[in-house]
Amino acid sequence: MKKLLLGNEAVARGLYEAGVTVVSSYPGTPSTEVTEEAAKYDEIKAEWAPNEKVACEVAAGAAIAGARSFCAMKHVGMNVAADPMFTASYTGVNGGMVIFVADDPGMHSSQNEQDSRHYAKAAKLMMLEPADSDECLKFTKLAYELSERFDTPVIIRSTTRVAHSRSLAEIGDREEVKLREYVKKPGKNVMMPAMARGRHVVVEERVLAQKIYVETEALVDGINKIEKNDGAKIGVICNGISYLYAKEALGEKASYVKLGCTYPLPEKLLIDFAKDYEKVYVIEELDDVVEAHCKALGIKVIGKEIFSLLGEYSQATIRKAVLGEEFESLSADVNVPARPPVLCAGCPHRGLYYVLKKLNVFVSGDIGCYTLGALKPLGMLDTCICMGASISSLHGKNKADPASQSKNVAVIGDSTFIHSGINSLINVAYNQSNTVSIILDNSITGMTGHQQNPSTGITLKGDATAAVSLEKVCEAVGINKVLVCDPNDLVATEKAIREALEYDGSSVVISRRPCALLKTVKHNGARKVNAEKCRSCKMCMKIGCPAISMVDGKAKIDFTQCVGCDVCKQLCKFDAFED
Repeated sequence: MKKLLLGNEAVARGLYEAGVTVVSSYPGTPSTEVTEEAAKYDEIKAEWAPNEKVACEVAAGAAIAGARSFCAMKHVGMNVAADPMFTASYTGVNGGMVIFVADDPGMHSSQNEQDSRHYAKAAKLMMLEPADSDECLKFTKLAYELSERFDTPVIIRSTTRVAHSRSLAEIGDREEVKLREYVKKPGKNVMMPAMARGRHVVVEERVLAQKIYVETEALVDGINKIEKNDGAKIGVICNGISYLYAKEALGEKASYVKLGCTYPLPEKLLIDFAKDYEKVYVIEELDDVVEAHCKALGIKVIGKEIFSLLGEYSQATIRKAVLGEEFESLSADVNVPARPPVLCAGCPHRGLYYVLKKLNVFVSGDIGCYTLGALKPLGMLDTCICMGASISSLHGKNKADPASQSKNVAVIGDSTFIHSGINSLINVAYNQSNTVSIILDNSITGMTGHQQNPSTGITLKGDATAAVSLEKVCEAVGINKVLVCDPNDLVATEKAIREALEYDGSSVVISRRPCALLKTVKHNGARKVNAEKCRSCKMCMKIGCPAISMVDGKAKIDFTQCVGCDVCKQLCKFDAFED
């Protein structure tokens, strides 16, 4: 039976059909839905981990125990998971283990545009790359067979367009896979130098066996494909979503090699294909991974000299680059206004940022909804590097310039604090830094769509569980000054931050109010503006609330967005905002 599935839904269905038992992930767009969908199957023990490293370690442990396991992450999450992932390449598996990574060409929701294919080569792990939902499902199932056959974790790489587009997928029944017997093998599973040297030999032998597979059986299994068109003078080597773009852009004017396995890459297959064509193009988003491989084989290919290293491709860019022709597509002659991202109406971070701006402090930022505080009119982030970096990078700034530390703060969300901010806070306390860390506790993992985390007291499956106390964690690592405030109370928030800035030592302010979009949050009614009292001072516009605008010189509230947070009411000196 065929069903229309999101790419990520199809991966989750593949997990179900493959008989997977354990799934552990950390949410990160565009990978999040895989784990959320997997949790809907009772047969799968799915959970959120504090971060990607932990998730990968959970999956590795489950695989060694003999179960089929899985972990998912976005591309920057693979940086966090790299430590256990590289060593899992040496230990191998018992039950199959699959690592899913979703890259984000175009940086729709990411701080960089890295290409995860480099990780497959560096860790010497087989990587499969589906192009549509049907392949997402099939490749996921096949990945477990290959994982157990070659005794290795297997990486499935997706991109935003594959993960978040829908196409038909052939669904089937679940294969019940029994737990494989665990046999104690220190030489295989204990990676100390003496054992690891022997396992490196095994890894290299495994790669050689996989190279034979990609030249032969991968074609039979439908992972790598050759599509020849009579009369075509152009050959195209491509992978993932680029294959679909190229097919639509060039049609029968070209023949194609679609690489569904991007590590290890075939050699003879590509050499033989290229011989038949006057020109051979390598079409791949982001880095020149396949192109460099082809050139190392002596194949004359055209690649990044006409295709960008930046962002996403399209049918139009490919047709223009290869044929010099425009691609005809449907378009609407409509001037769509720009819609920059903005903190939601009633967002608890808005009041906090207003206070920080008033105090004129340097703000070391982190990854989450609150990163939007960098945009005008708030404009309050000075830096943002990666998950958990706000506290540690501010510590570095304070050590370098002690004179400025009384005007510096770090902001970090509750989920990000659990992810990797705790270690940074330990570092601050241990190294006696006068650093102010503000934990923006909105009781959820907000940016990726409201996932639970260890501080919320609810599991991925919706069960009640132990909740991490942020206050107790801070005190336990050596922070003696821990303050809590409601960011919608501007006076109390300013008082707490001033007290933290004046404190001689490391301090933490917990800015606590649930996300305004949570279904469990009860709001006040929408406020309205008394036009007679409004003096058009535009003080209320300084917080950048999307529910407030100026109409005919007077402030106006959009009642469909306003949740009655009353931050604007506290700013108005003329009492123009009324219940």
